[in-house]
Amino acid sequence: MSAPDDGAPPPQRRLSIGGDWHRVSPKLLGVEIASGIVGTLVLCAVTVPFIVLGTWFGWPAFGLAVLIGVVTLALAPRRVRAIGYQLRADDLVFRRGIMFHRVVSVPYGRMQLIDINRGPVARALGLAELKFVTAAASTGVSIPGLVEAEANALRDELVALAESRRVGL
Repeated sequence: MSAPDDGAPPPQRRLSIGGDWHRVSPKLLGVEIASGIVGTLVLCAVTVPFIVLGTWFGWPAFGLAVLIGVVTLALAPRRVRAIGYQLRADDLVFRRGIMFHRVVSVPYGRMQLIDINRGPVARALGLAELKFVTAAASTGVSIPGLVEAEANALRDELVALAESRRVGL
């Protein structure tokens, strides 16, 4: 027996993206921890003048800064594990996020520039970030935490794919 048709639209199905996801290097955790520590120290330093001046909110602000830093550092391993990418037939799919999930599909033919960035901590760990620029400003996708050799190989592969897909445009 089937349910009566009440005119309601059918329930939305979640887009299933099959295949193997490539993960970023576990060394990215070192970059995230260093970034979290520096951010926490800056937040704590901002509260110090209020403590010295004896304002009522100096110590609570300091405590809040420490709490934010601890939570940021505690969630860092999970944030790193949530980052992944997948090369499909016509596009690259990128995902990240724990609470706020972001899944972006970048068609190879729309890629205009593929850039490799290396910050000081990432460079010390042998990591790089691959950044894609497309015609749409909202699709700013960057894959952090790639081993340098993997980032170079992926960049070359994506440039070749992008050039082959733009031929027909």
